[in-house]
Amino acid sequence: MKVVLILAPHTDDGELGCGGTIAKLCREGSKVIYVAFSTCRRSLPEGWEPDTLEKEVKKAVLILGVQTSDLILFDYDVRKFKDSRQQILEDMIKLRQKFNPDLVFVPSPSDIHQDHQVISEEGLRAFKSTTILGYEMPWNNVSFNTQAFMKLRKQDVDKKVEALMEYHSQKHRAYLNKNFIFSLATVRGVQIGTDYAESFEVIRSIL
Repeated sequence: MKVVLILAPHTDDGELGCGGTIAKLCREGSKVIYVAFSTCRRSLPEGWEPDTLEKEVKKAVLILGVQTSDLILFDYDVRKFKDSRQQILEDMIKLRQKFNPDLVFVPSPSDIHQDHQVISEEGLRAFKSTTILGYEMPWNNVSFNTQAFMKLRKQDVDKKVEALMEYHSQKHRAYLNKNFIFSLATVRGVQIGTDYAESFEVIRSIL
């Protein structure tokens, strides 16, 4: 892949859904652009500085191999993306025109989080002529079709864990722990006869 676009509703969603894949693509020389549409200032635990997640995502994506210049942050209000749907679409169209990506990652269409739904739906509208894969977040997915897989090395999963550990403000989240991350990568690997993998839904496939 030459240019890959990661569309994350909130900081950490991209790492959770496809952090191992990001690490692998960067390792293999792809240009990966990470876009987060909210730094979730309003949902931070009490006592944390408003720009905490902005600082954390910068450290996290750098660990995965994403250049600082390829991190793009918007500031839409968390859980209110539906109110800004048209502006989000227009932002995505600008991203398409600027980067012309070969591959786009978005949340799975079955993701029940309201912000994730907007990014998935508008992502398809903006990038309908591009291959689009939906990433997995089991705590939000009512169902998930394991239609595509990315084989990973242990070092890719290690990078994913290391990146996620930069989110000190989110350590209370049940899914943000090493055992869970490695277990899911192992399950997906077993499905395709390899040690580790991440799985995706095929939303659009341009061959």
